[in-house]
Amino acid sequence: MQFDADLTACAELVQKSDPDRFLATMAAPVPARPLLFALYAFNIELARAPWASKEGMIAEMRVQWWRDVGAEIAEGKQVRRHYVATPLARLLKPELAACIDTMAEARRWDIYKDPFEDQAEFDRYIDRTSGSLMWMAAASLGPAEEDVVRDFGYGAGVASWLRAIPELEAQKRIPLLDGTLEGVQNLACKGLERLQKARSQRASVSKPSAVALLAGWQAEAVLKQAIRQPGRVAQGALGQSEFRRRAGLMRRAVTGRW
Repeated sequence: MQFDADLTACAELVQKSDPDRFLATMAAPVPARPLLFALYAFNIELARAPWASKEGMIAEMRVQWWRDVGAEIAEGKQVRRHYVATPLARLLKPELAACIDTMAEARRWDIYKDPFEDQAEFDRYIDRTSGSLMWMAAASLGPAEEDVVRDFGYGAGVASWLRAIPELEAQKRIPLLDGTLEGVQNLACKGLERLQKARSQRASVSKPSAVALLAGWQAEAVLKQAIRQPGRVAQGALGQSEFRRRAGLMRRAVTGRW
């Protein structure tokens, strides 16, 4: 698929707002890039929707707009004109569009300031955001076992969540069930276990589909860092040097070992 004005705008949005996924997409084979850029641009737009207004009703309407887009794609209807929704409708399989609804429902948590009720609710949030995004990408590119992709997506999602803690707290959200150092370590351990579980079943994810898992290339390093030095979470100091980031991505892109 050629990069028209819409897809070019999607790529520019991802480059500006989600540079890690931009790098992962540029490391992917050229034919996979249109789908990945459209999906990652959608993810940015959906993630922004709850923060669009301090008025809960307006934020709910923004989230609902994307739920309606997902329903239009799933039902094979004419999709409303939008620089992200339009290419997404062309590239995403209708049967995968149901994930958009669960992603949007999960994002409603971001609108309000209530904490997660329990571990199960937190796990659902990570699975329906990070896990669903990774599953839509993987299943669009090739055959894969959904549980394996979602396990990897959960681990990658926890790593990203831990990196976002300072910003979430600055926005008066309560992002952790247990914000103690031990609680942070336990969550990071759980994320790492899900990563390792997925990797133990690597053969169930085809090579074309595995391209979608490149987006989680930093997760293992971040989770191990949080386990060793949980104080870095509150400091916003999780992450690798630029050299290690890029070297790690290229190694995985070349070897295909996510």
